[in-house]
Amino acid sequence: MNNKLMAQLLFPNINKSPADYEEIYPPRNLPEGARVTRFAPSPTGFLHFGSLFAAFVSQKAAKASGGIFYLRIEDTDKKREVENGVSGMVNGLKDFGIIPDEGMLNETEEKGSYGPYIQSKRTPIYQAYVKSLVEQGLAYPCFMTEDEIASVRKQQEAEKKLPGIYGDYAKYRGITYEDAKSRIEAGEEYVVRLLSPGKPEGKVSFNDAVKGKIEMPENILDVVLLKKDGTPTYHFAHAVDDHLMRTTDVTRGDEWISSAPIHLQLFRVLGFKAPRYAHISPIMKEDMETGGKRKLSKRKDPEAAVSYYSSVGIPKEAVLEYLLTIANSNYEDWKLANKNAAPSEFKFALNKMSKAGALFDLIKLTDISKNYISTLSAEEVYDRVSEWAQANDEVLYRLITEDENYAKSIFAIERGNAKPRKDISKWDEVKDYISYFYDELWDRKRDLPENLSNEDMRLILETYEKLYNHDAPAEEWFPTVRNMAESLGYAKTPKLYKKTPELYKGHAGDVAGVIRAAVTGRRNTPDLYEIMQTLGKDEVIKRISETIGLL
Repeated sequence: MNNKLMAQLLFPNINKSPADYEEIYPPRNLPEGARVTRFAPSPTGFLHFGSLFAAFVSQKAAKASGGIFYLRIEDTDKKREVENGVSGMVNGLKDFGIIPDEGMLNETEEKGSYGPYIQSKRTPIYQAYVKSLVEQGLAYPCFMTEDEIASVRKQQEAEKKLPGIYGDYAKYRGITYEDAKSRIEAGEEYVVRLLSPGKPEGKVSFNDAVKGKIEMPENILDVVLLKKDGTPTYHFAHAVDDHLMRTTDVTRGDEWISSAPIHLQLFRVLGFKAPRYAHISPIMKEDMETGGKRKLSKRKDPEAAVSYYSSVGIPKEAVLEYLLTIANSNYEDWKLANKNAAPSEFKFALNKMSKAGALFDLIKLTDISKNYISTLSAEEVYDRVSEWAQANDEVLYRLITEDENYAKSIFAIERGNAKPRKDISKWDEVKDYISYFYDELWDRKRDLPENLSNEDMRLILETYEKLYNHDAPAEEWFPTVRNMAESLGYAKTPKLYKKTPELYKGHAGDVAGVIRAAVTGRRNTPDLYEIMQTLGKDEVIKRISETIGLL
């Protein structure tokens, strides 16, 4: 085969060489040890929690080293593409504060000097490298039809051989320039395949940043480099892009380990230095049907889509902190030792990642979210809830923005002290949490104690209605209730009641519980004194009187 003529036959319009592109995309001017990482999704619009995790880890690795994290869109498979899929990915990352240093900003805009950052715009680059491989005798046109390939696979199955096009099964490995020319002129379709230098007994090994040393049989398949329409396969495009964009570290799911021999071989034949791979295990979930574990599923689990977290209002800070707990096993110990430190101060390390798949734990995420929300000021909670409600709950948004100061006073209850309450874990719980402060939301039902008679509860409320002093300071509120309880035949403390229950109707906590249920409808609320101060004297008296009527 005349390699030069063959290359010109296949790529008559490709005038740039690999050397030209090496000049266009020079090595980056970064400090020693700086990592260049990337997130390279397909533009499906759906950002999976596992993909968010991979992007998070990639960004952490880059930032920890003073490097660069970029976003590349791999759209070589047009069948999976959806409208505005790029914007969906960009906005999904942005919702969690993951903003790439370079890459696509939306469907048409990008930033950075190593673009285009979308593969469909880089076809001439890929073709230039394939042309060079053909010139070196490392790639060739293959005119095998789908029927021929299917026949080969059937034969290989019968012979229990490795399936694929390689060795004697690679019909066009030795094709001549003349034969290729006549076939092309006759309109026959073809792909361009790598002429694999792999040997059946050959091995390839690499040090994975997460899994450690991995050794596998080397690739012997003549993999497709360019499809019939001249566009690259994923395997080839990612090798060229990772090199020209000067990627040093690739974090990806461990389902790609099986492709590593192909990828490492491509880097070798292209004359590139391969990036360091970090293959991370999939995020798992307990399967309630089988009792075992399975991958977090796009079809079965709403929390598999990152849009779920913004839709229910789990703050991005909580999600990112949860990602740290599953990314590095030592994060939680660090947090215990550095309680006042921001999660961003934690020194993330790839080699501290678990080799096994992390188990998704929504309860743990909820706890982290509760803790985070409890640290926010009333103003911060108001701003966050308003922003969320504007997009997700029209009624809640209208109510809290009609009287901003009233809403903030509600959120200020038991907030900002040494032990703030942790009643809210996500913003979609706020409407229920504040419902008894708004007539439009409150159903006016009372969850009254069951251990007291209606007559006893009515007497408690009638007595308290006369005693209630809206202007009394907080420190006087419960002593007043306790003294009133004693006068009505209740023990001042639960301990005293427990010691001699036969002497009392109940204890002061039961009395306070009746007042709480009358005013809020609930048995468990934040500080009742602060609630009554927020509601106002007239509303408190009205609710007590209303409850007396119900009793």
